[in-house]
Amino acid sequence: MADNLEFNDIYQEVKGSWNDGRLRFSKQTVVYKNSKTGKVDSIPVPELTQAQWRRVCLGHGIKLCTSTGHVYKYDGFKDTDLEKISEYFKANYKVELAEKDMCVKGWNWGTAKFNGPLLSFEVSDSPVFEIPLSSVSQCATGKNEVTLEFHQNDDTEVSLMEVRFYVPPTTADEGADPVEAFAQNVLSKADVIQATGDAVCIFRELQCLTPRGRYDIRIYPTFLHLHGKTFDYKIPYTTVLRLFLLPHKDQRQMFFVISLDPPIKQGQTRYHFLILLFSKEEDINLTLNMSEDEVERRFEGKLNKNMSGSLYEMVSRVMKALVNRKITVPGNFQGHSGAQCITCSYKASSGLLYPLERGFIYVHKPPVHLRFEEISCVNFARGTTTTRSFDFEIETKQGSQYTFSSIEREEYGKLFDFVNAKKLSIKNRGFKEGMKAKDDMYSDSDDDQHDAYLERMKQEGKIREEANDSDDSEAGSGEWHIVLDCLLDVYNGVYLHVYRKSRRTSAFLRRLARFFVFLSLLLFCCSQEWDGKAEEAKKDYERAMKEYRESGGGSASSSKKYCNQCYPQSRHKADKPRQYYLFCTESSSESDRGKGRKRKVWTHTR
Repeated sequence: MADNLEFNDIYQEVKGSWNDGRLRFSKQTVVYKNSKTGKVDSIPVPELTQAQWRRVCLGHGIKLCTSTGHVYKYDGFKDTDLEKISEYFKANYKVELAEKDMCVKGWNWGTAKFNGPLLSFEVSDSPVFEIPLSSVSQCATGKNEVTLEFHQNDDTEVSLMEVRFYVPPTTADEGADPVEAFAQNVLSKADVIQATGDAVCIFRELQCLTPRGRYDIRIYPTFLHLHGKTFDYKIPYTTVLRLFLLPHKDQRQMFFVISLDPPIKQGQTRYHFLILLFSKEEDINLTLNMSEDEVERRFEGKLNKNMSGSLYEMVSRVMKALVNRKITVPGNFQGHSGAQCITCSYKASSGLLYPLERGFIYVHKPPVHLRFEEISCVNFARGTTTTRSFDFEIETKQGSQYTFSSIEREEYGKLFDFVNAKKLSIKNRGFKEGMKAKDDMYSDSDDDQHDAYLERMKQEGKIREEANDSDDSEAGSGEWHIVLDCLLDVYNGVYLHVYRKSRRTSAFLRRLARFFVFLSLLLFCCSQEWDGKAEEAKKDYERAMKEYRESGGGSASSSKKYCNQCYPQSRHKADKPRQYYLFCTESSSESDRGKGRKRKVWTHTR
């Protein structure tokens, strides 16, 4: 039997949302990694106490219970996986994988049982549904009723808001209220944040970039309390995914970033990241509101009762000890200026892009964190407004694309080498070799850097020259080729010398003046040539008209007769007769010459 069992496309339900990931069974641990957030659940094998195989909505699922009271549920298995997993559990975990059937009778009365962090509603000892008490945000009681309200998940289209339980009165024990007992069992495990007791420590007036403002941060044993002038936030430590400590490019400030899932809310705005900005020169003396023995017992040497140092060091050190997560810092990357970040723009705001050892993070508006394992490919694209910058595009496996623009061209080599060292897929790998343009008769003296559009114009120019050389022998065709070449040069001149070169005012005006000088010379040459041709054509016309009149042209010697058949009846309005008066000129006699006879004709439209 293999040492490990791995299953892909296994789903974990988190507050009504199904998150896919990869589940691996080994002899020491059971590890599940969320594909969306990268969060890892690691279950030591000695802590496993119970395993159940159940039929669920996504095929089959496994429910694992531990000695610490935690319950883990994973769905998405096939029916054929039961035998393989059951044998592995017996051989390595000494735990039997029991099959458990769910009740599908549709009854709405039964027995409520509290099993650790779960509330199980059962009918005839078969579970109907289970409620994770950590998803409960509020518990209210009424007459023989208990109402449970739940935390909402923004990633779900449909959310369960509340569930009401009717608790019938009992006569067994008159002193105990069953409604209150039910509510206390819920509240003991529910995720209801209450600021009871004293805070471990308080940081006053910290500058927060996201959400914007200054907040007092109170550190409690189980949650973080942000108190501002307008809003208050209570953040449980269980919602913290990652911690980042990032140096600013000016080397005088530090970013401390807290990644949250689920995010905190302010109206309709969701904040997935909490970003604090510190000055390196600001120091603090910190005293924890705990005894020395309690600090030693709780934090095991990670914190001391009295500490002093830089403010950002104290905040990051306290958060690391309470959240129990590592702090991610920039790796070995150094940009052209020696900083560990790159200045760029994302959407409409300018910020800093930090290449990390296992991903990229952009601060600060809006913050973006991309792990290498969720990146499909990257692309180095030419800047849309200038040749002195380029765009860095990242495409994820889910199909999303992130474009970081206006990156200085000097950063290209460092960033390319970093991406290449991390073995990320690069779309345009030949882009770096084409950065140095070759000098030829079509090169631009103002800028010798690589320009894909300029290279294409060079090729088109060569093709046009070859076509002009082959058509020089054709009579009358040279002038039209000259006109077409002039028009193409006008377009290329505007595009290359005005729009694509530089955003600097002086360079823009110089190129614009050059273009207008060229355009004025073109128009002057064309006007001189065509004015001469127009004068010659006018003289030819006057000479031809004179000869025509001298030969007797324009007299009334000819006669025309109009009849009803030759008149354009297709122009008549539909279904409406119309009367016409036609004048027919005849030259049969000298007395009637020039006189017209009126004839009445009736016609009908078609």
